[in-house]
Amino acid sequence: MKALTNEISALPDVETFGRVAGVHGLLVEVAGPLHEMSVGARLAIAGANDAAVDCEVVGFQRDRALCLPFAALDGVRLGCKAVLTGARGAVRPSHGWLGRVVNAFGRPIDGKGPLPGGPAPYPLRASPIPAHQRARIGPPMDLGVRALNSFVTCCRGQRMGIFSGSGVGKSVLLGMLARNTQSDVTVIGLIGERGREVQEFIEDDLGPDGLARSVVVVATSDESALMRRAAAHLAMALSEYFRDQGDEVLMLMDSLTRFAQAQREIGLSAGEPPTSKGYTPTVFSELPRLLERAGPGREGSGAITGLFAVLVEGDDYNEPVADAVRAIVDGHVVMERSIAERGRYPAINVLKSVSRTMPDCVPAEARPVLREARRHMAAFADMEELIRLGAYRRGADADIDRAIALNPHFEEFLAQNRDEATGLAEGYRRLADILGVDAN
Repeated sequence: MKALTNEISALPDVETFGRVAGVHGLLVEVAGPLHEMSVGARLAIAGANDAAVDCEVVGFQRDRALCLPFAALDGVRLGCKAVLTGARGAVRPSHGWLGRVVNAFGRPIDGKGPLPGGPAPYPLRASPIPAHQRARIGPPMDLGVRALNSFVTCCRGQRMGIFSGSGVGKSVLLGMLARNTQSDVTVIGLIGERGREVQEFIEDDLGPDGLARSVVVVATSDESALMRRAAAHLAMALSEYFRDQGDEVLMLMDSLTRFAQAQREIGLSAGEPPTSKGYTPTVFSELPRLLERAGPGREGSGAITGLFAVLVEGDDYNEPVADAVRAIVDGHVVMERSIAERGRYPAINVLKSVSRTMPDCVPAEARPVLREARRHMAAFADMEELIRLGAYRRGADADIDRAIALNPHFEEFLAQNRDEATGLAEGYRRLADILGVDAN
């Protein structure tokens, strides 16, 4: 009853509307009471068969509001009524959303009926918690993936980027993380995904047990740029709700690159100048605004541990979006095509991956084991080409000889089946067994 009362009180006293004054591609110009509108305001424009097309104000030019639609502009014509429906998007989540799949508006798309509303609205585009009010990063988080637990240890409240080219296996890795990570709630944002892969991810990678404690937000690649951007903000708003309830939240997003591409489309339509690779300036201001919302909450609340996939274009790990994200997050995981091509999954290059919370979060007794393992891996990587060409002779260097002998064991350790999980302590023990040292 309280939620219904709040919704009724939020209804406007009068209807405010303008008229469509022009359409240029996907950009709609609306003339009317501009003083009642603001950037981010929502409009409903009458379309075909009296169906409303939801739009969002993205800018102003002279005496008109510039709007982009959430759906196709079928039936929209000059003079159509554009009704102001709200200042900004918001949702009313609750724990009843767990186990459900929703679109960028927070509406169910899984055929399981309506969603129960919570008592308070959560804005899609909220401001991050001020830095001085945040709690510290928490203890190590068991991700269930040996390569990450051991060499790229993630703590509660940390934000990590997973950098990968297309077809290297990041979706399978995210599915493993969703199933195996020890968290209260998982929020998954599938941004710009192929429609075919959504159901496969939910049924095969996530599974019934993983879905039961998750909320999945979906905006497929055929949906508008506004829908893809809104889906990312909705996933973050849901994470904030569960964090404020005291839950430890695992936030998975695939992918930040498609969020950036959606923002690029919006910026170009609004008249922003293109910069590096066509990305507009707002892309590089929106990325930190989104990512900074993840992390530890205030003292006494939960935390959002964020793992964000970054689809690197052309396998260029220094392209603009990858470079910008790497500078914001608290660590990065690099997945390489060459590793996947030789059949080792997950295809993580642990020597190029970094967690900025290490080594403080690693037990003191495990640090020598990890240092020794990295040293041998690096020695083999430095000489790998010569070894494969047969140009290196055994006996020339004792350290390299040992690295060659240990390499098959390290490769076996880093490989992991999708339905397999390994805890933090078990990973340290197995590494110690490979090196023949005592991890205790």
